Amino acid sequence: MNGDPAVDADPPITDDQVHLEDIEIRLLLEAIYQLYGYDFRSYSQASIRRRVMHRLTLSGFATVLQMTDRVLRDRAFFVTLLNDLTINVTEMYRDPEFYKAFREEVVPVLKTFPFIKIWHAGCATGEEIYSMAILLEEEGLYDRAMLYATDIDKNVLAAARKGIYPIHAFKQYADNYRRAGGRHSLSDYATARYDSVIMEQRLKRNIVFADHDLATDQVFGEMHVILCRNVLIYFDRSLQQRVFRLFGDSLDLGGFLCLGTKESLRFSGDEEAFEVVNKPMRIFRKRQPRHNA
Repeated sequence: MNGDPAVDADPPITDDQVHLEDIEIRLLLEAIYQLYGYDFRSYSQASIRRRVMHRLTLSGFATVLQMTDRVLRDRAFFVTLLNDLTINVTEMYRDPEFYKAFREEVVPVLKTFPFIKIWHAGCATGEEIYSMAILLEEEGLYDRAMLYATDIDKNVLAAARKGIYPIHAFKQYADNYRRAGGRHSLSDYATARYDSVIMEQRLKRNIVFADHDLATDQVFGEMHVILCRNVLIYFDRSLQQRVFRLFGDSLDLGGFLCLGTKESLRFSGDEEAFEVVNKPMRIFRKRQPRHNA
């Protein structure tokens, strides 16, 4: 064994190697789209690269090309990679200030509608769709509301349908609920079973769970509210613009669009189609047409 650190150290990664890896990653994403129908080709390149290289390291492949061959021949391995590529970071009443603002500034408008349709795009494992269901029930709106919870990942949708969450997380969820203006106790909406909590069945009766790919699928129409929070930050500019057009076409006039606190309509191409309701909480409203006097 040579004791010289300069000899023992791994050689530095060259620009040519990085360029080759980027090409192989594009081929991997194209293969996934062609075989499985999931389209990650317009996701943020830096974000996708981190996740692909993480799985590469864990799986022991020498190159992305080797991993692509495994993805094409082994669906179980593809599902493992899919879990890496889809971001499922969520919690009940995440960003409590948003839900407080929604309750105070959006709910009064929704109360004027005879029926309400809400689309939560990128619902992950469902904590935030149940948060909205509870809020609507407390405001007397749930019986005349239909909630559509969609995600690209069928596995997380299955978890969302079950509505079963670890009990150790519920303390944080309960604190979020209180800060969001909750009117009761969060435990009123769930049943504890061993080390888990199960959301009450009554919260599920007006929720439709469906797979939907924002990169390829079409309008989810005539919505009064669309929530897509902390999803667009993983898309490149062209895909963001596509999604904003999709949301604009899916919203009724006067409908509300709710984004994550790090997301914006700026540079979307549709900024003028919306008015700001609450800038810090990224709540916008589709403009009504102006009628000449």
